[in-house]
Amino acid sequence: MKREAAASRAGPRDVLRLLYGHRRRIALAVLLMLGATALSLAQPLLVKRVIESAGSGSPVTPAVALLVVFFLAQAVVQGLAQYVLARTGEGIVLSVRLGLIGHLLRLPMRQYDRHRVGDLISRVSADSTTLRLLLAEGFTDAVTGSVGLVGVVVLMIWLDWLMFLIVLGMVALATVLVGSVLRGIAAASLATQEATGAMTADLERALGAIRTVRAARAEQRESDRIGGRARSAYRGSLRMAKLDAVVAPAVELAVKGSFVVVLLVGGIRVADQDGSVADLAAFLLYMVYLIGPIGAVFQSLSTMEQGVGAYRRVTEVLALPTEGETGPRPATVSRGADRTQPLLAFRDVWFGYEPGRPVLRGATFEVPEHSHVALIGGSGVGKSTVFALLERFYEPDRGRIEFDGRDIRTVGRAAHRARIGLVEQQAPVLYGTLRENLTYAVPDATPEEVDRVVARVHLTDLVAGLPRGLDTDAGEHGMALSGGERQRIAIARALLARPRLVLLDEPTAHLDAVSEAALRRTIRDAAAECTLLVIAHRMSTIRAADLILLLDEGRIVAAGSHAQLAATSEHYRRLLHAQQPGAVDASRAGAG
Repeated sequence: MKREAAASRAGPRDVLRLLYGHRRRIALAVLLMLGATALSLAQPLLVKRVIESAGSGSPVTPAVALLVVFFLAQAVVQGLAQYVLARTGEGIVLSVRLGLIGHLLRLPMRQYDRHRVGDLISRVSADSTTLRLLLAEGFTDAVTGSVGLVGVVVLMIWLDWLMFLIVLGMVALATVLVGSVLRGIAAASLATQEATGAMTADLERALGAIRTVRAARAEQRESDRIGGRARSAYRGSLRMAKLDAVVAPAVELAVKGSFVVVLLVGGIRVADQDGSVADLAAFLLYMVYLIGPIGAVFQSLSTMEQGVGAYRRVTEVLALPTEGETGPRPATVSRGADRTQPLLAFRDVWFGYEPGRPVLRGATFEVPEHSHVALIGGSGVGKSTVFALLERFYEPDRGRIEFDGRDIRTVGRAAHRARIGLVEQQAPVLYGTLRENLTYAVPDATPEEVDRVVARVHLTDLVAGLPRGLDTDAGEHGMALSGGERQRIAIARALLARPRLVLLDEPTAHLDAVSEAALRRTIRDAAAECTLLVIAHRMSTIRAADLILLLDEGRIVAAGSHAQLAATSEHYRRLLHAQQPGAVDASRAGAG
């Protein structure tokens, strides 16, 4: 919470901390800019010398030639400095994006529950793009403008401190005005970035369920909802544009106004022989040169205020703890080489997604090694929660989960997950080829290993009939495949990693009879390689299990084979009757 609160207060100092890691390149750019500024500031002095030489009848050619050389050298050095600064800014943005991507992929599951995925994506895309504006443009303008401004001010004071005070007064008025505007720009920027994030989240929501949207004829409602977010972002951007439009005219008015005043006062002083034309010309040239640095500094402040809102949203995400930083690591040890111990055991496990609302209430059960276990129960009793805890997406509130007799929290998450294969109910197939999907967990798998799992899940004929075999694109979300094929691809992906335990979440829930029969063969063959724990609803899947665990109200209320539970468990008989009326009596008769 402290890290998130600090992120919400992120400001210019935090941006400077971000720049610190690139201080060498920034130092090089500043040195180049100092050189360019020195060449630029010398030019009015050379003009002064040309005027004085012409007035005294001395040759002006050397001074004019030197002026041309200084002018060309300044252009080259300044261009190089701008490139170094821009490259540094882009490098910083790249490092921020890479950090965000890595961080987002490692957040605890609770953070994904609390945040909209589309908004998180927006922070990598839209917010980091705005951050690029801050660093690549705002910071560049701030550095170049500040360096030039200091040099011009020093020389103007040296030439005529009285007229410099006139200029300073006019610029101070503009600074007061711009300062009040910048505060409004920062607030408008943050509101715009948040509206953009909400728009992205709503669009991701609609496109992720586009078939449902079309079937419900909800295109216009979704368009209106997302359009409302877009209009909110537009209003925020428009407010920023209005405020930003004040900055440049205020600076221009201050500089031009002071230019006119200096010209009048200086002209009167020259006419009264209280000053020289050469000094006045040099001072006026410095005033012309002053427009660029002042404009750059004020514009950079405006740009930075816009970018600080984006940076604040970026740091909010980076302040979230990653999965590796959460979860206790109790000092439990293995029980030793007890060959009779189960592969998996839940010991009085309690867990709730929200405080005071437990989903699991003292769940206790064992899964023997090389067994096929079905986990059954009504909707919402905690079956998927069991899988989530097994994969360490969440940590138990009380109790412990053992794998090979050892508390799973004493093993690193990556090492623990390498022992387990997960096949989700929707069997997600990622965009890419079938081969890329199969080898997702084992990218260095050999062709022979891939062919082995393809044969194990009975996909050999399907692959042989595809135009490019395993290198055929699966389509977005695997839409080029049937539901049964996606399930078998997901099982093959899990088996390729040679896990000791495979978790199957309702694998036959949405399949037709033919696909279900093929998948049952796949599950039967997979059981020969590893232990299976299957969340099951269909009786055909339940009957195939060696052991059935009945979960109700967060705890195991019955365990045994199909015949045993049909004879002894009233709760199981109710589930059986709900699926197959009349099957209860048949099961009892078979048991007797």
